[in-house]
Amino acid sequence: MNITTLQRPGSLVEGVCQQLAELIRGGSASEERWLPAERSLAEKLGVSRTVVREATKRLEQQGLLEIQHGNGIKVVDKLHRPLNDSLSLLLPDVAERLQQLTETRLSIEPDAAAFAAQRASKEQLQTLRRVQGQLEAAPDNAAAIEADIAAHHAIADASGNLIYRLILDSLAELSIASRLRTVGRIGKQTAVEHHARILDAIERRDPAAAREAMHTHIRAAGQDMDLPSLKSPRTR
Repeated sequence: MNITTLQRPGSLVEGVCQQLAELIRGGSASEERWLPAERSLAEKLGVSRTVVREATKRLEQQGLLEIQHGNGIKVVDKLHRPLNDSLSLLLPDVAERLQQLTETRLSIEPDAAAFAAQRASKEQLQTLRRVQGQLEAAPDNAAAIEADIAAHHAIADASGNLIYRLILDSLAELSIASRLRTVGRIGKQTAVEHHARILDAIERRDPAAAREAMHTHIRAAGQDMDLPSLKSPRTR
């Protein structure tokens, strides 16, 4: 890692956070990475160990680092954690959390699907097709839920909007709870059919059809969870 002495004005802690965040973003996500020891970081950055300690704690709270006492400072990808951890405190009632989750998904994911239809690369389309195959071949509910969530994340990636993906990551654990209620009650076949329609629209580069297919899918999932605001009649 190329770490240089801070030259920028302003808060030293903020400056350390920014430089470390840039280093983290510039590395490979597929390999395990560790930052230099606290003392070494302080020397290279030209700041005190107290500043480094505060900066790394801040980045740990944001989900970019994991401080393992006795081992060091590990680079992680848990940007979703701050929001995810807050949900159970702000919305202790599970049914209300699932209700608001569905409303949030209805506000975001149809547009993500539309953008994916416009922007998905050849490689991203291949990923979407592969994940669809995993969903269709899932031998049990756990595998089906994993593939279902992977498909939605792959669509968010294909949309080209990193904020969509970060939001979905933030809702991942709650999304598992919602899938347990739908897949557990009605099985995976409805999800397989809905995902096939979404994928078809994306592959045809039809944003309107992709948006509508995703909206139908999420609304149907909310109705299958028996959410109060989504009980209007629908046709499968």
